[in-house]
Amino acid sequence: MPSAIAVIEWMIDNQALLIEQAIQHMNVALTALVFGIILWGATGVLIYRYDRFSDPALGVFGVLLTIPSLAMLSMLIPLVGIGIPAAVSALVLYSALPIARNVYVGLESVDESKIEVGRGLGMTDRQILLKVRLPQAMSVIMAGIRQAAVLLVAITTITAFFGAPGLGQSIFRGISLGSTKQILGGAIAISAIAIMVDASLYGVQRFLPGSEVNNA
Repeated sequence: MPSAIAVIEWMIDNQALLIEQAIQHMNVALTALVFGIILWGATGVLIYRYDRFSDPALGVFGVLLTIPSLAMLSMLIPLVGIGIPAAVSALVLYSALPIARNVYVGLESVDESKIEVGRGLGMTDRQILLKVRLPQAMSVIMAGIRQAAVLLVAITTITAFFGAPGLGQSIFRGISLGSTKQILGGAIAISAIAIMVDASLYGVQRFLPGSEVNNA
């Protein structure tokens, strides 16, 4: 087991490589997150509007999350090829549960008194959804996006095994070379990205409607 100093020295000596791979890593993860927000955010609204489909849909999304990443990527390669397309496709599927579930729960948990005020103003159900429920649910929705973001940053590591760029390449290279310090260096960089992304999104979440800051 290498000392902490040896790991830090390796990271300093290879900082250009780590920065390049970190940018690639974030590009893959955040691209998938954007697609996931668009796709599963809309799905969350739909299963809220058609509540009878909520349990089956969330159940399927839960099953997707249990599929090992290597198995998921192996199934997608014949459809989309290797590299970034397979990585983004798999990551989008993994983001389904945290995003869709939190959109659904957020919309369901809006204070009924606010809904009654909207109805009293003559709003239609569509207007109540867009102008009352969605804004009030944004803090809960952002919590799901934070969960998805951290999850995708972690899983992006595995996609390097199938040719996607990112810090996973340093880790798999370290495994092939038997270099523990390279493995740890890559893992530390990935952890730092996950913490940075989560902290950034939490900073946004704190100022959204329904958050503790706005309720204070």
